[in-house]
Amino acid sequence: MNNALNDQINAELFSSYLYLSMSAYFESVNLSGFAGWMRAQAQEELLHVSKFFKYINDRNGRVVLKAIEEPQKDWASPLAAFEDAYAHEQKVTKLINDLVDLALSMKDHTTNSFLQWFVTEQIEEEATASQIVDQLKLIGDARSGLFMLNKELGARTFTAAADAE
Repeated sequence: MNNALNDQINAELFSSYLYLSMSAYFESVNLSGFAGWMRAQAQEELLHVSKFFKYINDRNGRVVLKAIEEPQKDWASPLAAFEDAYAHEQKVTKLINDLVDLALSMKDHTTNSFLQWFVTEQIEEEATASQIVDQLKLIGDARSGLFMLNKELGARTFTAAADAE
């Protein structure tokens, strides 16, 4: 279980790295609201890392940090970036579900209980990314819609206390 949780730390760090890369892409195409949204998402992923880190240590396990894969750096459009973000969140959901399956197979009820926060969190993560994908599809080539969504996404702020609940 310890090894699998360490693998998840690496996956969460990659998620943060990916969202920072997406933020850099959005900055490069002058969509600062999209970029800010992605930076907040990157910070949220680091909160997930902290939760796993603390849990492993609280259970007298050993955290072992591994190399983080280099993320993609360019996308064809804002829609393509958010489609990738949505697909990535679906992948993370599978990783969390696999951890739950492993915990249950090992009769590790404590880890199963810990993971339930992440199971619930992934519902929100997928729903949010999917909603933005849908909005971008509705906007299509309408620049005014893109700039309105840019302003809306730019209003997102990350607060660790609220996101940890």
